[in-house]
Amino acid sequence: MKKDNSELDDELLPEYDLKSLRVRKLGSGRKSFGSAIVRLEPDVAEMFPSADAVNEALRLLIQIAQRQPGKNPATIE
Repeated sequence: MKKDNSELDDELLPEYDLKSLRVRKLGSGRKSFGSAIVRLEPDVAEMFPSADAVNEALRLLIQIAQRQPGKNPATIE
């Protein structure tokens, strides 16, 4: 009679040390999995020297959009 195994069957061999595995970095300077990656077109990217500069510009745009009566910044085209 076969023993009832409630654990998931996997194909990993016992000699694999999962604690020694490293997370592969997908980009230079990647720091966390929570970050969103946005691709800028070349003409836009040349105007911003860093991600911080892009974020600063977008925050300013959000502030301006929020000052417009009756406008939702998420729906501005």
